[in-house]
Amino acid sequence: MAPRTQMGSGCLSRGLLLLWVLLGTGLCHVGTEAEGFGQDARTSSSAGAHNWTNQLVAEAYTNMTQRCWEDFVNLMRNVTTSELCEWKVISRPYSFLRYCLEAWADGLRYGYPNALAEQYIFQSHHRYFHNCTVEHRVYFDPPEDVLLAMIIAPICLIPFLVTLVIWRSKDGKAQP
Repeated sequence: MAPRTQMGSGCLSRGLLLLWVLLGTGLCHVGTEAEGFGQDARTSSSAGAHNWTNQLVAEAYTNMTQRCWEDFVNLMRNVTTSELCEWKVISRPYSFLRYCLEAWADGLRYGYPNALAEQYIFQSHHRYFHNCTVEHRVYFDPPEDVLLAMIIAPICLIPFLVTLVIWRSKDGKAQP
């Protein structure tokens, strides 16, 4: 299927991207050690390189999540309007979107859930599932006075029944 092929090339792209990020970070550290401006310069350059790496990872994650979204939209084109609220139909594309966002975050060590992933999930709900209503009636807890009566009635009934059983068993006659 087409999504399998895209996932395979995505793994290769992810590996190349991680290699590029790691090499980029390594080159920055080599430059600061060669200059030899002292410990303070190395610490500040190292922090700058760390921020630069975080920016690259964030940018890479942004690009990959955009690709996840485009793949999700492509999968949703096959879903008719009448099927948009049927979980059996939309579970595959929706799960693919969630998996894609989570897998890229894990691969880039970006952290999941994150604001960008949530934005795409909310966007999917707003764009595709905003007209889905609950077909079954939603049940709420009963009012407190009814709930209290439902709890106390059996509790009060137990001593009465125990008393009744003891009173009937004192008869002395064997019950068949």
